[in-house]
Amino acid sequence: MPSCRPLAAVLSAVVLATLTTTVATVATPSQAATAGPKTVIANLFEWNWTSVASECSSFLGPRGYGYVQVSPPQEHVRGQEWWVAYQPVSYRIESRKGTRAQFQSMVSACHAAGVKVIVDAVVNHMANTDKSGPGWAGSAWTHYDYPGTYQSQDFHHCGRNGNDDIVNYNDRYEVQNCELANLADLDTGATYVRDRLAGYLNDLLSLGVDGFRMDASKHMPAADIAALKARLSRSVYMVQEVIYGAGEPITPQEYTGNGDVHEFRYGKDLARVFRNERLAYLSNFGEGWGYIPSNVANVFVDNHDTQRDVPGTLTYRDNGIYALANAFMLAWPYGSPTVMSSYEFTDRNQGPPSDASGRTNNSTCFTGGWRCEHRWQAIANMVAFRNAVTGTGVVNWYDNGFQHIAFGRGSAGYITINDEDFAVTGRSYHTNMPAGRYCDVIHGEKSGTTCTGPVITVDATGWFRTDVAAHDAVAIHTGARIS
Repeated sequence: MPSCRPLAAVLSAVVLATLTTTVATVATPSQAATAGPKTVIANLFEWNWTSVASECSSFLGPRGYGYVQVSPPQEHVRGQEWWVAYQPVSYRIESRKGTRAQFQSMVSACHAAGVKVIVDAVVNHMANTDKSGPGWAGSAWTHYDYPGTYQSQDFHHCGRNGNDDIVNYNDRYEVQNCELANLADLDTGATYVRDRLAGYLNDLLSLGVDGFRMDASKHMPAADIAALKARLSRSVYMVQEVIYGAGEPITPQEYTGNGDVHEFRYGKDLARVFRNERLAYLSNFGEGWGYIPSNVANVFVDNHDTQRDVPGTLTYRDNGIYALANAFMLAWPYGSPTVMSSYEFTDRNQGPPSDASGRTNNSTCFTGGWRCEHRWQAIANMVAFRNAVTGTGVVNWYDNGFQHIAFGRGSAGYITINDEDFAVTGRSYHTNMPAGRYCDVIHGEKSGTTCTGPVITVDATGWFRTDVAAHDAVAIHTGARIS
């Protein structure tokens, strides 16, 4: 029987070390090549532009990541906190992460590596009154006055709750016309405001950006986002931040006509299952759980908000169990996945590793506070698995009724995850994969004609035998076949 326990605390030292092993060296592009479209997004949260450019070239591209999501690039208020980037004071591409020239150089480097760039776009609001003085690049501003950009008439003044802040999330008017945490709420229904916002987004498109994560989309009517999208100079990928709230009048489904929507229930439910419930329950995970349709859902185990503000969320601190949850996400066909890449923090307001002026330090993975989960072996190698199995369905599902599951993806891949407190030994698994020898990508990878880790042999009838340690997994795919 499974037990309700803090799983990270009971992971064996050997398995934890295996699952959190980092991939510090990169295979050549020919070795790292994968079949099918590359859809996995790496969210390099608060990385500076020089570091993003380097990571696209040295790791994300060769490892098969299709997109990199970067933090807001516009001028923002001054400060050390992470959230200053979400308080614009102008639309100049000048921030603690770098200059306009560095941003454009980053986009070019990522494109050369085959990685598309998604910008976290803050279009719902400007700054709040907790900060003051000039912005990062020297622009003057006050709460409702941004010279040359917006004045008081360009903002909502909802007249509620004494300070115009949102209090009641069951009131659609409040959520979309009052202020989120005192942030000056733009009147996105006004033509002038829409034109200014579209000007900012089109400026980013002129620098080569491929898509936008629309921050705080729930606080704007879906029609306002549609009006912005109609003003864009070309088609782009768009994903909207709409946090589901039980019984609330504003729902994620309202926004699917504009593009993808974050399915926040996914990570919350996955954490609960991996921590306290049965993996066997995941056999219909996704639309079978009442989520939005898979083709418009963006999913993640955690993001920069949930890892700070949602109790129970799996994060880098959960080590091996976090790696397993990400491996499941990358193997499971629901939605398009985003892998979080964090920095260490002890306080929810703590900003990225920075110098005394607030300028973000270069990201050197696994040192200086940068956790780089996108490089963890069990996560990074499952990106190639995802690319290999794209377009295939789930086959040969198995579960023991509790914490041991296994499933295939068409004839292209197979994974088994054991979250029991004991090893599963002497068991065989049935796949639809061609006979041959494959690298177990959870514990190693293909290197030329050999594997750096265990080899799994699939026989002529599609069966293979393997042992799976407690709180561990084994995964194979056609891109990791060595004979």
